[in-house]
Amino acid sequence: MIATPSAERVEVVCLGESMVTFVPSRPGPLADVPSFHRAIGGAESNVACTLARAGHRTRWVSRVGADGFGDHLVDTIAAAGVDVGAVQRDPHRPTGVYFRTAQERSTTLSGGSGRAEVVYYRKGSAASALSPDLVRRQDVWSGDVLHLTGITGALSATCHALMTRLTHREPGRPLVSFDVNHRPALWRDADPLDLVALARGCDLVFVGEDEAQAAFGLPDADAVRAALPEPAVLVVKQGADGATVFASEGALLPGGPGASGAPGAPEGAAASQGVDGPVGPDRAVGSDRPGAVGGGDVRLHVPAPVVDVVAHVGAGDAFAAGFLSATLRGLPLRDRMRHGHLLAAAALTVPDDLAVPPGRERCDALAALDDAAWGALRLGPGWARDATGGGTP
Repeated sequence: MIATPSAERVEVVCLGESMVTFVPSRPGPLADVPSFHRAIGGAESNVACTLARAGHRTRWVSRVGADGFGDHLVDTIAAAGVDVGAVQRDPHRPTGVYFRTAQERSTTLSGGSGRAEVVYYRKGSAASALSPDLVRRQDVWSGDVLHLTGITGALSATCHALMTRLTHREPGRPLVSFDVNHRPALWRDADPLDLVALARGCDLVFVGEDEAQAAFGLPDADAVRAALPEPAVLVVKQGADGATVFASEGALLPGGPGASGAPGAPEGAAASQGVDGPVGPDRAVGSDRPGAVGGGDVRLHVPAPVVDVVAHVGAGDAFAAGFLSATLRGLPLRDRMRHGHLLAAAALTVPDDLAVPPGRERCDALAALDDAAWGALRLGPGWARDATGGGTP
């Protein structure tokens, strides 16, 4: 049964699997960890929760089992302020779970010294049954931005079909944001170059330089741009060195007539159809939207502040949320990158996947620093709550 979607329009819709995460009680290999504490993990729900905590209207579209872990996921994500009305409950498939150590996820199958151990129990999960037939277009097109990641495309053949459909360019769709999020274990029996094909259909793409090297053999940011010329905005994350953004002429932003507050999809027969059914609001993605970058191609490198890292997991999702938040607000390109770095720093300085972002006023003030002051920033555990208490826009 397909859940009845919320009628309220949102700014960002995030689609993908979330799982219950078990985080070790102490450092060390999983074989040596005696106990774990429960958290949640999921790239797309992390983005939705972070954006909601930063003051944006968000919706999470997914499937979970009709079990206690599913209850915990839905309740926790809803408590962060995310609309969960489009989440389906599957009585026959379980909610996925995984166990991890505290270090950074590996970008290769063999991993490396100091890299994380991540053990997934997600095969046959409720979310792996996502498909074009089970996802309503009015749910995924109910925001100014639809945020996706490459994780979903690797979960099953039906998930891959859904991702292919959602990244197909067509009039009326929202701006499509895509984080490559290459997970080697998920692509063990598939071609990771499928991620490139999916990315080419999107408007805004995030990719780590390390994962582009490992998965696609692309040596640097310029090579990534050469391989992905189609997205209007491409952000190549370069770890502690910062990130480089490429923005083509007429790069798009949400906003303008028919965006926030636009009427939803027609009711009745169309409401029960999947993503191949009738479209919702007739909003073409056009370069006349307010906030377009314009003025020719742009290549901009923005360094990251120095961060005293507690755990790397979740930083990429937080970066995407920060960049999207600043994009929705129409901030300059440099400031969008800095907001990404700041929210990533909030995630890097906590042990769980999901951090409470610093307050909007504080982020704005830090993002507006001159280059010398920005370069002198050093952020450690607790910084996001200093001065403002954090989490309040």
